[in-house]
Amino acid sequence: MTATTTAPSAAPEHPRPAVRPPSNRLRAWATRAPLLPALIFMIVVTQLPFVATLVISFFDWNALYPEARSFTGFANYGDVLSDPALRKSVWTTILLTVAVVLVSLVLGLALALLLDRRFKGRGVVRTLLIAPFLVVPVAAALLWKHVLYNPEYGLLNGLLHYVGGPQPDWISNTPLLAVEASLVWQWTPFMMLILLAGLQSRDQQQIEAARVDGAGDWQIFVHLTLPHLRRYLELGALLGSIYIVQNFDAVFTITSGGLGTANLPYTVYQSFYQAHENGLASAAGVLVVIGSIIIATFALRVVSSLFREEVGRA
Repeated sequence: MTATTTAPSAAPEHPRPAVRPPSNRLRAWATRAPLLPALIFMIVVTQLPFVATLVISFFDWNALYPEARSFTGFANYGDVLSDPALRKSVWTTILLTVAVVLVSLVLGLALALLLDRRFKGRGVVRTLLIAPFLVVPVAAALLWKHVLYNPEYGLLNGLLHYVGGPQPDWISNTPLLAVEASLVWQWTPFMMLILLAGLQSRDQQQIEAARVDGAGDWQIFVHLTLPHLRRYLELGALLGSIYIVQNFDAVFTITSGGLGTANLPYTVYQSFYQAHENGLASAAGVLVVIGSIIIATFALRVVSSLFREEVGRA
């Protein structure tokens, strides 16, 4: 009789627990963690002062009488909107912004069309045209005030004297135009760079096809170039408006806010440093920030639409 032996049954294997991959939220925090110090620094430097300004704007607070401050709610905002001098400064700010932005866009478009063509020395010309935008704003304003506008030794009157023309006092006779000219000189290169980037992103095959069909330069410019540059024109106008609405250097340096050139930032400066009305100046400053944020919102939408167009082409 043969004994049969059976092999012992193997012990059941227990499956190892699967390692869970990190969640999307954890990966997102790991990606953003290195940016947190910069974010905290930006909040401390920019947002906390704005919050303090917002709080002060609700108080009747004169720096000469700090113990007499009192909470007034939105009274300072009502004073800002009803004060004739402040309303005039708002109108001056609008005139200054519209004039500078429109003229800078037109000149920038003309220069961009020039630099889009190939010619000898184009790189040198481009560098020279960009230079005004790199000048410090205060230095640029001083340059225009003393080198160009001075009625005794200024370059403009020197040229007029050479041809036998009149010798006007530019700042006294045309104060707002004097400020606008200095800002146009400084911001035209910025508009030129934006529009030149737009010109160089055109579809050259479409332009060549239009030329084959008999279209002239003017027809190509009106029906192809301008529609393509619409987003770039909007971007330049919005970004230029954000800066010029807040411009202080040119008004302070050239005219010291006199002769009807006081814009809203200069009026805020007068209220704060000369009248010592901290609450009123803070309320006006908050209104400037709100206006800038509204313009910046439109600028961001234009930038995002440009990115979407470029991604769609790719």
